[in-house]
Amino acid sequence: PPPLPAGVPPPPVSAGTAMNPPPPPEPVPVPVPVPVAAVAAAAGGGRAAPGGPSQGNPIPGSSPAGGVALQVGPQGFVPITPTRANTKPIYGAVIAPINEPADRFVNFEYPPITTDGMGVCMLDGTLHQHTGHLAYRWSKYCAMRDAIDANEGGLEKFSRGYETMGFTRNAEGITYREWAPNAKSACLFGDFNAWSTGDQGVWMTKNDYGLFEVFMPNKPDGSPVIPHGSRVKLHLEVEGGDPVDRIPAWIKMAVQAPGEIPFNGIYYDPPPEEQYHFKYARPPTPPELRIYEAHVGMSSTEPKINSYVEFADDVIPRIAQLGYNTVQLMAIQEHAYYACFGYHVTNFFAVSSRCGTPDELKYLIDTAHSYGITVLMDIVHSHASSNSLDGINQFDGSNGQYFHDGPQGYHWMWDSRCFNYGSWEGVRFLLS
Repeated sequence: PPPLPAGVPPPPVSAGTAMNPPPPPEPVPVPVPVPVAAVAAAAGGGRAAPGGPSQGNPIPGSSPAGGVALQVGPQGFVPITPTRANTKPIYGAVIAPINEPADRFVNFEYPPITTDGMGVCMLDGTLHQHTGHLAYRWSKYCAMRDAIDANEGGLEKFSRGYETMGFTRNAEGITYREWAPNAKSACLFGDFNAWSTGDQGVWMTKNDYGLFEVFMPNKPDGSPVIPHGSRVKLHLEVEGGDPVDRIPAWIKMAVQAPGEIPFNGIYYDPPPEEQYHFKYARPPTPPELRIYEAHVGMSSTEPKINSYVEFADDVIPRIAQLGYNTVQLMAIQEHAYYACFGYHVTNFFAVSSRCGTPDELKYLIDTAHSYGITVLMDIVHSHASSNSLDGINQFDGSNGQYFHDGPQGYHWMWDSRCFNYGSWEGVRFLLS
């Protein structure tokens, strides 16, 4: 970090441990002066530049050949790495305990449409020449909004498909729902039933809209049929084609086991003692955004994939100290191909398991909130990985379930599938 100006004390310290955001900070004494040699060593001054000390210009602040060590920073300055223990919230941050009731969206309704959609032309006069096409797009949006309001109880309810799709659990058992219109039958299988698709398989019923559903009551001892952390897949039999096995499209976690290539879907439903519960409220919307864009996996100083917990403890304090009020996280959704920077998503509702679990991501977000930092997540809505074994491409055996069929549904430059925004269930999937 850059040296503190002369006379400015270091930031105060606060107590905090992994998975436990710190309480309000308390001041600490100013560091005592140390010898210049120790300062240079702490700043990495003892390490020669690549190619040896005789090549190129000397490093600013380093010792010239045969000379005396130069002063590094103000007298007595000691470089301090920003940590949870010595970094305070950003200037002007409002840090408050969590205050969002679980039912806050129950009666929420999006405001009705009352304009002609041309307000954007007031912001950019060059758009006036495109009012015809903009009006066409606005009409399509209005028609979709009206249809959702009439058939789904409003846009807010429609965009919370995760509350009914995929795996959901109540006191009586687990319900699993999946949309696969091209499949004639579906069977849920996994570790919980020894991967059986026969008599021991969990066969599902299909309605007129292509939605498969099954309810699995609890065991006699009250425990769920599918244990937390166990592997699951969906076996689909397709009319006129070979059966396909898929990771559930709404899965919350997918993991690539050591030595294996395809990912496995994981039933993620940790017991209360393993769940992370938010402690801090979302910061108020900043009047202006100062965004620090980050890739969690690439954020370590070590040659490894960093974790959500390490990012929270090591990187969030740096972001706060540098004065940013927002962090934008890339590659949050699960993606089989790591080099795609997270843009070839395979599992849209699962967090990237290379960096940790969903609850560890919650810890990262809560830690950011404890510093007054807003969190943005870079979510991909336009296209998806062309993988079918561990993605949603050709999920039900067809080419156009979530995507456009034919050339329109394939992006040859990215080797990815393009979503069909005219698909009702596809829109539900993406909005959720």
